[in-house]
Amino acid sequence: MSGHSKWHNIQKTKGAQDAKRSASFTKIAKELIVAVKEGGSADPANNSRLATVITKARAANMPNDNIKRTLEKAAGAGAGDSYEAITYEGYGPGGVAVIVETMTDNRNRTAGSMRHHFDKYGGNMGASGCVAWSFDRKGVMVIDNEEGDYEEDAVMMDAMDCGADDFESEGECFTIYTSTEDFNAVADAMTAKGYKFASAQLEMVPQNYQKLEKEEDKVNMEKMLDIFEDDDDVQNVWHNWEQD
Repeated sequence: MSGHSKWHNIQKTKGAQDAKRSASFTKIAKELIVAVKEGGSADPANNSRLATVITKARAANMPNDNIKRTLEKAAGAGAGDSYEAITYEGYGPGGVAVIVETMTDNRNRTAGSMRHHFDKYGGNMGASGCVAWSFDRKGVMVIDNEEGDYEEDAVMMDAMDCGADDFESEGECFTIYTSTEDFNAVADAMTAKGYKFASAQLEMVPQNYQKLEKEEDKVNMEKMLDIFEDDDDVQNVWHNWEQD
């Protein structure tokens, strides 16, 4: 899993959340509502999907009051019934593999928007499964060590003791990988040890990464990612671009 700049991606995500925190919380709230409806419970102890989204919300610094209000809304009759999760796949400039996870109440609108976003900056939307085979779904927790508060060996040992599958140190951050099944248990165990996450969620992790040599492709790839992230229907964007 080495060879890509995870910290670069997290810094970009943190900056986007600072600038568009309201939009970020709105997307997470949508995930919370759907998790309650599909899991049949507003209690994370009885709904593993909801527990996963709550971990993501807390890592994004979503206030507990916001989470509570959203769960109360989700428990109400009819809340979130119109949303459906749809995943789109395709290629960005230079053949970079891209997966876009959406949650929408109008699949025709969203499909048209996704195709437009892919086409606008030199990519193209493909059929379902065209790139997903080259990604693995994993639990991913990132610990910010920009201030140097943590010792690498200690964090690694704690992560492994908590049941993590893999650990990666990359300068100013540590990344912990788990299976999807173990994500909640590992996140809870690490939190109990006093760790706070810069990011914690289920991700599509590339099996390999691709560099872009042309500056034009790099610029267009950045613009493509931005336009996806700015779309209200888009929840997550995964790709295998190895950024400098």
